[in-house]
Amino acid sequence: MNYLLCMIFGYLSGSILYAYWLPKLLCGKDILANTTDGNPGTANAYKNGGFFIGTLVLTCELLKGFLPVFFAFRITTAESLLFVPVLAAPVLGHAYPFFQTKKGGKAIAVSFGVLLGLLPVWEPVVLLAVIYLSFSLVLIIDPHLFRSIATFLTFAVINCFLCPVLSIRFGCAAISTIVIQKHLCKYQHEPFSMRLFRRRLL
Repeated sequence: MNYLLCMIFGYLSGSILYAYWLPKLLCGKDILANTTDGNPGTANAYKNGGFFIGTLVLTCELLKGFLPVFFAFRITTAESLLFVPVLAAPVLGHAYPFFQTKKGGKAIAVSFGVLLGLLPVWEPVVLLAVIYLSFSLVLIIDPHLFRSIATFLTFAVINCFLCPVLSIRFGCAAISTIVIQKHLCKYQHEPFSMRLFRRRLL
């Protein structure tokens, strides 16, 4: 029962699209309508709402992944395979929110929040951060779509060897699958002109 409650709490927490609601409520801006990709994400919140709104959104996006996992990590057994859907629930909620299934985001910030909730198990969040920064600053992959897919694919593979807890390995693989699938879905629904622009960049 505890696992089920944690899954429901995580999914509903993830379903709150702060990047959509906070800019709309605090400065009257609809980032779904005012951005090229229509993504309710932290980057678009910074672009449309400014530093304060963007930082507030980032904090809320991290917390909505962190809090469900933080509490679940302390009232359930993380070694159980039932912990896998607990980890994936906030990310799934953000990608496919309960009330706005067609407006979900790409779930990057909430994924970091989920992994922060695992502390003191630090390997997954550090690994994801290192890979993301490496593909952004060192081995630069453009555009952002391919960078995110490469990041989460690499993360899922390496984490299988690095993380000592089997259920957390599977949970991270589930998170990566959701994020990659959501990025591919967003790409498929992009306007043709945007796809052409991406190909020219390559």
